[in-house]
Amino acid sequence: MKTRLLALFLGMLVSVSAGAKTPKIGVALANFDLNFVSILRTQMVGEIKTLKMDGQFVDAKGDVALQVQQVDDFINQGVDAIILNPVDTQGVQPMIKAAQSAGIPLVFVNRKPEVRLPANMAYVGSDSALGGEMQMEALAKKMNYRGNVAILMGALSNEEARERTRAVEAVIAKYKQMAVIEKQTARWQRNEAVDVVSGWLLNQRPIDAIAANNDEMAIGAIMALNQAKNSHILVAGIDGTPDGQQFVKNGKMTLTIFQDAKGQAIGAVKVAKALLDKQKVEELNWIPYQTITHDNYTEFAAANQP
Repeated sequence: MKTRLLALFLGMLVSVSAGAKTPKIGVALANFDLNFVSILRTQMVGEIKTLKMDGQFVDAKGDVALQVQQVDDFINQGVDAIILNPVDTQGVQPMIKAAQSAGIPLVFVNRKPEVRLPANMAYVGSDSALGGEMQMEALAKKMNYRGNVAILMGALSNEEARERTRAVEAVIAKYKQMAVIEKQTARWQRNEAVDVVSGWLLNQRPIDAIAANNDEMAIGAIMALNQAKNSHILVAGIDGTPDGQQFVKNGKMTLTIFQDAKGQAIGAVKVAKALLDKQKVEELNWIPYQTITHDNYTEFAAANQP
């Protein structure tokens, strides 16, 4: 009898232990070196701990093939859910199919995949086109709706870069005394933006304002302008990173569009948890933008901190 009771007790312990398994989330990020992605990562680490889950983070270093392999590795390791910040928003089908075949929930964050998502998958982020529209409308107002605009684009493999750029161009097209005279990618990078804008200035392009797809490129543009001792060109960014906000504060950046990294990160983790709990979630979960200028930057001082 004692032996049977002991066996029953041990069996109950095993059952409780199995039922209390800690969910494991695999998080595949496009590039740890990107400022905004770094903030996303930090915020997700905190939220995963808050929800009593384990997280494993990997860096694709901007390499699509590497990211596909990383997602496959997560699946082979038996993670319970995957959060994906894609390198290429048009190259997501292999990862979608792999997760779908394995029955693993997949949540995209920050960069919207350019395909319709199947069941058990979702996107958490902001509307890229709306960000570009808000940026250019605010910048056009500062320009009194006249002048030449140069556009610094992010990596062209990203939906964000293409949609923000299209929206900027659409706003400019509304105003007869405005025109796009330069458009070039700096792949989200500060240093590359310095080189691109320095080239424009060297060629004496008649630029009145620069609309950058993100803050890092906007800061690079400002650095190039400083080197050329050119202070009349207005510069706008998108993201509202701590560095971007500092440049708005010191008057070097005309404005930036706040993209809520914390809201996206926490939202992605919560949606992943909801999918694990078999709850119904929306396919598209939008996190709103806000405009940051020198008049209101203090309201965002605590936001988007690493």
